[in-house]
This record gives sequence, structure tokens and C-alpha cells, in this order.
Amino acid sequence: MAIDILNAFSEEPQELDFVLPNFLAGTVGGFIAPGSSGKSYMALQQCMGIACSVAGGDLLGLNPPKTGSVVYINAEDPEVIVKRRLHAIGGHLEMDAKRSIANNLKIEPMVGKMLNITNDAQRERIIEYCAGARLIVFDTLSRIHDLDENNNSHGAIIISLLENIAVETGAAVMFLHHVSKASAFGGMADLQQAARGASTLIDNARWCGYVAKMTKDEGKGYTDRHFDKRAIDEAYVKNYVRFGVAKNNYGELFSEKWFKFNEGGVLKPVDLLKIQKDGKDGQSEHKRSGGKLTSRDVFG
Repeated sequence: MAIDILNAFSEEPQELDFVLPNFLAGTVGGFIAPGSSGKSYMALQQCMGIACSVAGGDLLGLNPPKTGSVVYINAEDPEVIVKRRLHAIGGHLEMDAKRSIANNLKIEPMVGKMLNITNDAQRERIIEYCAGARLIVFDTLSRIHDLDENNNSHGAIIISLLENIAVETGAAVMFLHHVSKASAFGGMADLQQAARGASTLIDNARWCGYVAKMTKDEGKGYTDRHFDKRAIDEAYVKNYVRFGVAKNNYGELFSEKWFKFNEGGVLKPVDLLKIQKDGKDGQSEHKRSGGKLTSRDVFG
């Protein structure tokens, strides 16, 4: 149905419904990072922050504007690994938060199940299963289709199929994806062009988040020791990652945040100070921040 232009001229537009920072409901976004950088942990904790309707579930401190149901489709890691991550995160949650997350978050382990969103029947089952969700996460992109990710035409088709899921469900649809080797080695994981494969994968998406490991050079410029302002030791820079938004079509600019790996790999915000060249610390860079169907039944 065509847009009623006269009505649009006169009626106040509805408020934009952001699911994550600047990530609009009903659209598709990518979440890119090098391997072993914590993107699956970050995505899982993002899901929990949205799924938790009581205080204490948003361990990342991203303050999602609304809570609701979330579906996390993990096609990369075996079920035993997902359960280990849940157990580790659960160690940082109160019981009320655990119950709320359990009620609103569905996790489907899909390793070996040959999930393929280009299959119309499977995609329709996904849409039916995810009806009413605020966020749907696919981990990772390369495991949910049979097209050529290096082909721009195929990349555009992949995003269109994910948009079909987003529009039909009303959810924000996020796919996890790796950066290219050149971007990873060159320390450019925080650029939207860093994504591996065809440029249309990110060009056609409406949002792109990233996780980037702290480099040794970055460690020299930051401290988490507010008492003596000593720079982060090279041996410990691996414990810190940056989260930010590289592409943002609809919202305001988002200031990237630093996170630190805690016991079990759980990410939590960390307040880092930027060290000035004269050795003094600068202003803080960031503020302190039911019943379940089987995968085979659902996706065929």
C-alpha cells in the first residue's frame, strides 16, 4: 500500500523504536568482529539485557529502551558451549533476573542442522517461531545460507532475505559476521568496511556494530588504575574490548564503550581514563557505566 503523503505531511510521525543503540526495530544490522574477540558473548549479553524485565539483567549497561522476547539462533557453537556461557553469565545475575531472562529468551542451537534462509519453507518457519520478538540474532552469517558471500549480488540477496524476516516479525535482525584478515591484522575491525566478503552485506544493512580488541598501543594510552594512573600492561590488553556502532542510519552518534572480560569470559563495562602525553590522566573516556520446540521441529 502506498504511503498517504498528505497524512504524512500533517500527522506527527511515530517515535523511532530502537532495540539496541541506534538499531531500529524491523531492520537488519550486522555485528562484526575478529574471531575470539568476544562477539558471541557480547551478542548473548545484549539479548539478555533486552529479555530481562527486572533490574540486574543488563550487565553491559547499554540500557535498552524496551524489554521483550528475543530469539538467539546459534549455528556456530555446539550446545555444550552455549550452556557454559549461560552458566558463566548466570554467576553475575540475581535469581529474579535469571527467571525473567529464561521467560523471554529462546536459544536454538543449530550446529549441523543445515539452516538455510534461502529455503522459503525454512524461512517461513523462522518467521512463525520468532513472531513477537524484539531481537533475532543469527550467529553466524556464513552458516545460515548457501550463497557466495564474496558476490555483491548474492550479498544483496542475503540481506533482502533477512529483511523479509525483520519486516514480517517486526524485530531487529542482527547477524554476526567476521572481519577480513587484513582488517583484523591492520587493527581496523571498527570500520564498517572491515567486514569480510561482499560490500553489500554491510552497505545494504541499516546498522553495523563492532567489537574490537584493545591493541598494545591503545593500552599505552589508557589506565584503569585510578590511584596511580599506570598504563595498562601489555600482558593485560587482551582483557579489554571496545564496542561501538560503525554504521548508523537512523539514530544519533553512539560513543563507543570499553568492556573487560571477567571470570568465565563475561563482559562488563570498565571506566578507563585516557592518559595525556604529560603523564596526567585525562577526563574519563566513558561514564560508569517456557516450553520450547526443538530446532528440527521449528526449522525443518
